[in-house]
Amino acid sequence: QVRLEESGGDSVQAGGSLRLSCAVSGGTCTRCSLGWFRQVPGKDREGVATIDSDGATTYPNSVKGRFTISKDKSKKLFYLQLNGLKPEDTAMYYCAAGRYVADRLRASEFEYWGQGTQVTISS
Repeated sequence: QVRLEESGGDSVQAGGSLRLSCAVSGGTCTRCSLGWFRQVPGKDREGVATIDSDGATTYPNSVKGRFTISKDKSKKLFYLQLNGLKPEDTAMYYCAAGRYVADRLRASEFEYWGQGTQVTISS
């Protein structure tokens, strides 16, 4: 069973930066697609970045140029660098992994999830 654990969430001012980390443990997921999603109460979980096993990345327009996903396979960690943060980026951020992902920004494509880490941006 693949387990994921996020860290790095915090409260920062608009314009600031954060780096979120996700530790992968348990079962083998070397060819999984890895992703970061966010959710605010009352809304669907939104994909903000994914990275495939070959390193290809996908971002929605809302974060493109501000967020960067990366991974360190040797350490079984992957990251989300968040720059130029805005109040609308406030959300619970989740990391996820999926073995058979077609739509890279769709939450239902990912079967393994962390518990989430809160990011709060003040204006």
